[in-house]
Amino acid sequence: MRWRSADQRGDAGTAAAELAVALPGFVILLTVLLLGGSAIVAELRCLDAARTGARWAARGETVADVRRVAARAAPDGAEIRVTVTGRLVTVVVSAPVADRLGVGPADGLRVSARATASRELVTP
Repeated sequence: MRWRSADQRGDAGTAAAELAVALPGFVILLTVLLLGGSAIVAELRCLDAARTGARWAARGETVADVRRVAARAAPDGAEIRVTVTGRLVTVVVSAPVADRLGVGPADGLRVSARATASRELVTP
């Protein structure tokens, strides 16, 4: 049987204790980063959908067609509003952030994007 000195016995188990303290912080950080990435992707998709809808509206397409085209580019569950004021058309796309982790902190978190375009004058 080998005897350990007092210095060697004091370090036993410290790696496990340090891991037990650091692991929850790492998991929380990873969750925040993944949810943030999901929010960024959803916002970029909303922006793309709003710009696409505004381009279609600028060409003189109907509001129904603008909504249909924007809905194809938008994330799941997106709400699309098209407002026509004179020659200006504004498309606003709002969508919930997808909680792909299943942990729930994204509940109620929404992102949105807005694009405005001027309708082209159509000459016969």
